[in-house]
Amino acid sequence: MTDIAITDLGLCTPLGQTPKEVLTRLLAGDTSAMQWRNDLIPNEEVLVGMVDYALPEIPASLHCFSSRNNQLLLKAAKQIEASVSAAKARYGVDRVAIILGTSTSGIAKGEEALAYRNTHGTLPEDYLYSKQELGNSAEFLKAYFELTGPCYTVSTACSSSAKVFASAKRMLKANLCDMVILGGADSLCKLTLNGFHSLESVSKAHCQPFSRNRDGINIGEGAALFTLTSGQSAVMLAGVGESSDAHHISAPHPEGRGAIAAIKMALDDASIRAEQIDYINLHGTATMKNDAMESHALSEIFHHHQPWVSSTKPLTGHALGAAGAIEAAFCYLLLSSLNTLQRLPPQVGDQQWDSHNPALNFVDANTQTPLHYVMSNSFAFGGSNASIIFSKRETNT
Repeated sequence: MTDIAITDLGLCTPLGQTPKEVLTRLLAGDTSAMQWRNDLIPNEEVLVGMVDYALPEIPASLHCFSSRNNQLLLKAAKQIEASVSAAKARYGVDRVAIILGTSTSGIAKGEEALAYRNTHGTLPEDYLYSKQELGNSAEFLKAYFELTGPCYTVSTACSSSAKVFASAKRMLKANLCDMVILGGADSLCKLTLNGFHSLESVSKAHCQPFSRNRDGINIGEGAALFTLTSGQSAVMLAGVGESSDAHHISAPHPEGRGAIAAIKMALDDASIRAEQIDYINLHGTATMKNDAMESHALSEIFHHHQPWVSSTKPLTGHALGAAGAIEAAFCYLLLSSLNTLQRLPPQVGDQQWDSHNPALNFVDANTQTPLHYVMSNSFAFGGSNASIIFSKRETNT
């Protein structure tokens, strides 16, 4: 058994970039980061979760990695820079690994290049196809931090940056590295918005997870990065579960078989019982099938004890490949010393729950509870599922 410590966190989310700011807005159920855009889907306005503060410029020496996706990532990376520098000095540049999840990478740069070509008849001089390759962001971090250790990308749609926790845990247990930088980044782009729009899965207003009036998702953007090592920390990575039910390319298994398998595996990995989970950050996309599936899965596993639950996607939008890492960061903050009152993020919406699905124990605006174990769920296209459990390390006083 290897204890996995979470030693640092970097944030670039629609709710802010510092732990205190993000936690404050999270616990308040603040939806002000959701903004209307008319430049993503032709002839329509769409509500999206936006990072609307200044982002750092990519260094000139790394111009081949220039993209908004990597700017989001760089904002988070700068916050963990001291930890990475210390690890390089202690372990060596070849013993620090990078594992990132993404689904968009720099595809927006490709969209800009095609628009330029339609106007000018040629691609921009600075256009590089590599900017939109899925591995680009991991390679960017490797170059930025001047590392030579293992470096790769996981791209399994909406479970991408949740599955990296399992990859990191395996790498540390196998002694392939001494620190892992992991997380994810996704940026708003026309490809994903129009893709979900073609599936009739984009909400016409604020998404309403688990409501009988839900009509689809809001898409968002952002980045979150963690550093993990073997050892002890105030908040620990307790368990991870993965599964792949491959039920359908875009629909979850209606009985939640893959979700159930991932949750049970995470509980086993953490060596805890279902009733020890205090809170679950739901995948909760507000699509008809996903919410129904997740309700049934949780009902089966937690039928003797229903933990508090909520989906935070009405606050940030669904950040797709980055959602797992961003929502994992929310769980980390709930267990951190910043959450002195042990409050939980409320379930935002009309509170008109779908009676066709099993009832869940949704968080309201005033919920407080002792927190020891929290779980984050991520369920993706193709039946790729991941559940992560974080724990608060008890200290003797």
